[in-house]
Amino acid sequence: MANSVPPAVDRVTLADVATVAGVSKITVSRALRGSELVKPAVRKRISEVAAQMGYRVNLAARDLRLKRRMRIAVVVDMKASDDRPLYDPYPLALLGGIMQECAAAGFAVVLTTSDPKMNAEAMDTSGVIVLGQGAEHETVRALAGLNLPLAVWGADDGVENEIGAAVVGSDNRQGGILAAQHLQHRGCKRLVFLGDTHHAELADRVHGFRAGIQAGTEIVATQSADFTREAGRRAMREVIEAGISFDGVFAGSDLVALGAIDALREAGGALRPNIAIVGYDDTPAAAAHAPRLTTIRQDWTEGGRLLARTLFARLSPDRFAAPRSRILPVQLVERET
Repeated sequence: MANSVPPAVDRVTLADVATVAGVSKITVSRALRGSELVKPAVRKRISEVAAQMGYRVNLAARDLRLKRRMRIAVVVDMKASDDRPLYDPYPLALLGGIMQECAAAGFAVVLTTSDPKMNAEAMDTSGVIVLGQGAEHETVRALAGLNLPLAVWGADDGVENEIGAAVVGSDNRQGGILAAQHLQHRGCKRLVFLGDTHHAELADRVHGFRAGIQAGTEIVATQSADFTREAGRRAMREVIEAGISFDGVFAGSDLVALGAIDALREAGGALRPNIAIVGYDDTPAAAAHAPRLTTIRQDWTEGGRLLARTLFARLSPDRFAAPRSRILPVQLVERET
């Protein structure tokens, strides 16, 4: 029969719980892991005793026993703003996919930001997933110094490969081709691209956009814009004010595309029916907007799952120095613009 629960002590050990529960340490360890080797009634009793005693898993001891830290860091390289909040599909959809795979593999997720002061949080993990490359890959370069396996959401432009990081992303070049084909199918001949091509993903999108243009069609303007609606509005307004004649717009993100529509309405009182617009991402805002936005869909949830699986594959020592790029397909979602 188990002893009564003693007063709380400074640090309750597995052995303390075992003594009070009247079982072995290995039984306590298995029970607290939810192992089916322990009968449900015994698991329940051990869990209750551990909770009453205030027992907490000693992560350092567990890591030492398993010879690995059962947690990974997810670093979000994104400056949150009212115009681009962290609760948008990016990065939440990616995080959902990562969490799904990590839970299935028994890994916890340490979520942090690219602030250098937070590097210590990423250091105490088995590996790091970075959501976003930045214009100059600053965050990836900094985290490479931790000498941990790295998986990065973005586009493979060679930088990550040089520093030993695996890249997972969508087929941005194909997305650009699909946008060009759609605009030309709509009869557009003079096209504009809006987006910051210092980012590897955007550079691939505009390269694909150029590759998809046929004879008789041309890109008449490429205007830089950050990933926000306001940036898209400003960029489109600058093109309009420059007096450039155009009939088709490809925006590097849905938010930029919606900002471009705002600018066109401001300039003409309503969205000009002869100007077609394509966004990128297929966010809920694209489908909810009036008119509904034609866009390029990338599967962020599957991307998150692939990021986690790619990182897990790199946890084996023989695969540590063999990063491999993974590219997910994209598709055109044709709506009203």
